[in-house]
Amino acid sequence: MRSVVLLMPIKLPFRSRTRSYPPDLWTKCPGCQEMLYEKQLEKNLRVCPDCGHHFRLRVDARLAQLVDDGTFGERDAGLESVDQLGFVDQKPYPERLAAARAATGIRDAAIWGTGTMGQHRVAIVVMDFAFMGGSMGSVVGEKVTRAAEAALAERIPLIAVSSSGGARMQEGTLALMQLAKTCAALGRLSDAGIPYLSVMTDPTTGGVFASFAALGDVNLAEPGALIGFAGARVSAGTIAETLPDGFQRAEFLAAHGFVDLVVPRAELRDTMAGLLSYLAPRPMARSIEGNGSGDGLLTRPLAGALAPRPREVVHG
Repeated sequence: MRSVVLLMPIKLPFRSRTRSYPPDLWTKCPGCQEMLYEKQLEKNLRVCPDCGHHFRLRVDARLAQLVDDGTFGERDAGLESVDQLGFVDQKPYPERLAAARAATGIRDAAIWGTGTMGQHRVAIVVMDFAFMGGSMGSVVGEKVTRAAEAALAERIPLIAVSSSGGARMQEGTLALMQLAKTCAALGRLSDAGIPYLSVMTDPTTGGVFASFAALGDVNLAEPGALIGFAGARVSAGTIAETLPDGFQRAEFLAAHGFVDLVVPRAELRDTMAGLLSYLAPRPMARSIEGNGSGDGLLTRPLAGALAPRPREVVHG
């Protein structure tokens, strides 16, 4: 009889052909599918060195990029959203807020304060998409409004950096009211001749785009940013037409006048500082008689205000 020999499999000390990357060390670029070393990506302002894809930036990284070191002072840091409507979807709104605060380390989707950019003192508000998709509720609208009011009171330029999916559905009509409130504040800023720069990053959509994000004296955008009000399918279905590819991207909007400049992230700060050199706040008009309001505006036309008056004679 033949003897049966059982052969044991030999384990060779070689790694599998399948390449695996630690998730905290490598990031896959959605533009070119290349694996990017996380530390190198951070040094490059989270822009892919191969295809130029702009990853989303957290609020602290954005402020560090735009504002001079050590000059930013946050204001109204304690503002927090509350559940006025008792809104519940898959989980109660307060639970969603608590989870977002724990995950992001910030209280809501926007931070504002003052600082310097080059030689210019500015009021700046920055949104963070990581907090509930950057949705605009009462707190976000209030911070944008207070930033505009501070810029008006101190007569310094206002900068807003948007990254949002739109109004926050958990706050219903209260969220929609922020559209009107922010636009009214920016209207007063414009009337006073204070410059406002709006920077739209990926994504800037919904009620944020429909309000303060599109009202800048100069509207800037990062390359490839998704910008628009409704989604592509909704927009196409509304007008019953086939829309061109990329019609909601920054480059398409710049070509059709909705965006003034598409600026790579590495050039954004210098570009904005250059614009602020040209867009100095308009000097306040001197009040000759004073109108009692303290706003420095003339109560009647200048020619009439400067016209000589007849002398008043007092008889004893």
